[in-house]
Amino acid sequence: MEKDFTQVKGRIFDIQKYSIHDGPGIRTIIFLKGCVLRCKWCCNPESQEYEIQTMEVQGKQKIIGRDVTVEEVMKEIMKDMPYYRRSGGGVTLSGGEALCQPEFAVALLKTCQEYGIHTAIESTGMADFHVIDQYLPYLDLYLMDIKHINSKKHEEYTSRPNQLILENARKIAESGTNLIIRVPVIPTFNHRAEEINDIANYAKTLPGVKELHLLPYHRLGQDKYEGLGREYELSHIEPLSNEYMEELSKVVRSSGLQCQIGG
Repeated sequence: MEKDFTQVKGRIFDIQKYSIHDGPGIRTIIFLKGCVLRCKWCCNPESQEYEIQTMEVQGKQKIIGRDVTVEEVMKEIMKDMPYYRRSGGGVTLSGGEALCQPEFAVALLKTCQEYGIHTAIESTGMADFHVIDQYLPYLDLYLMDIKHINSKKHEEYTSRPNQLILENARKIAESGTNLIIRVPVIPTFNHRAEEINDIANYAKTLPGVKELHLLPYHRLGQDKYEGLGREYELSHIEPLSNEYMEELSKVVRSSGLQCQIGG
């Protein structure tokens, strides 16, 4: 008997509707719980643990995380079908890291494609490739972070080295999947022109990759750390100016890649 993918369960912590980021057009972003990295600048620290948590939000305790079926999520997604069709939008899986819940995520992507909905994933690429390979037949777009070329510095700021990420970026590109590289630009970590140039030069060697997006550092998630009883380690750094980001975009374009600032 064929498996009923609509009853596969997963754990999410938010559904964001009418987004114009993380893919083309108007999109619904599904935020999944759990991540293998611990990036010091993470704006969704409540996403990192798979467990359901309690976080203080505006002086009140809020439960973060809930278990849902693909069917339940699809009911929300389907409400906005007219917006997807008119704008060329669709659904993006984010997190956390959607690769941490492959059974649920793949079932959700498969169901979306059955309804003709454009699908995307925003991902670190930090998983064995046999896991990623399950997603690729049901993805129209892979938005993949490459945060640094230097593995030691990558591990210092994210808790993991980057070799697997770089290997997976190449395998994803070689599969023919539409792949866009994204770089969160973090002062003290990877904001120097030569660091961005290194990433751009690597990205341009990936078959079919034509775009690199620079994502400016911001502090929008800083209050969440306090709400979780955690320290925000980058409280001492300031966001980069628009002018500086424009200079970095010129560095990317000089490599031959298209570049935009923001996701």
